[in-house]
Amino acid sequence: MSFSHEKLDVYRLSIEFVGWVGEVVEALPRGSSVRDQLDRASTSIPLNLAEGNAKASTKDRCRYLQIALGSCFECAAAFDVSVARRFVSADRIAEGKSMLKRIAAMLMGMLSSYGTRVSDDEVVPYGELSGDEE
Repeated sequence: MSFSHEKLDVYRLSIEFVGWVGEVVEALPRGSSVRDQLDRASTSIPLNLAEGNAKASTKDRCRYLQIALGSCFECAAAFDVSVARRFVSADRIAEGKSMLKRIAAMLMGMLSSYGTRVSDDEVVPYGELSGDEE
């Protein structure tokens, strides 16, 4: 038996991301707020995908997808804080940012498929504000 959320590509990628980010979390100073926040936010992505996928109504599913999307952006900000504080290098988190961009794009696509419009005012794809051209 498998759960329906396990069939979602975005769920599988978010689990891969949680595994990858674990090494970064371990490299951050114990007791730092960014370490704890990154751990919680990264874990929140697949947990909200799973919980939302079990909801019967589209409105409820979309709410959990939006929470997962918010957690993606929270992880991206935690990476930026970690680099700014010189806990990790930008090179080290480049792979994680790439995964986050893919996860966020998939979540926005899912929201669009449910008819939930993600307006430009609400969400700016990660990297556009900083001029990243990765």
